[in-house]
Amino acid sequence: MIEFRLDRRSGVTPYLQLVHQVRQAIRLGRLRPGDQLPTAREVVEQVAINPNTVHKAYRELERDGLVEARPGVGTFVLASLAARRPARDPAVRARLADWVAAARDSGLDRDDLRAVFDTVLGEAFADDAPPSRTGGVA
Repeated sequence: MIEFRLDRRSGVTPYLQLVHQVRQAIRLGRLRPGDQLPTAREVVEQVAINPNTVHKAYRELERDGLVEARPGVGTFVLASLAARRPARDPAVRARLADWVAAARDSGLDRDDLRAVFDTVLGEAFADDAPPSRTGGVA
């Protein structure tokens, strides 16, 4: 089961943080079709937010066809985003982990890493250009 975390300093609304975390868990295969999401009550207890925030996040996921609410039973994952193997590829993850370690060693903090990553990611997918295949770690 997924355990939610909220970063109240991120500037991202709590409901979107929940949506992103569920999407990421589905994409990485940590949540699979048939898995049940925590109840709103469990999420409220876990991260201390308003139940309406949880319901809003779950409704968005349901509109996107990723989950299904079953009254009296719970909310269940319907779809998989894990079809692309590179998201789970150990070599890709290892290279990214090496890059993160090198960036941290050079003094970058979490926000710096996100900014650099988001910039490079944006450049890699600008105009639907395929990502660079150099294989190197920055």
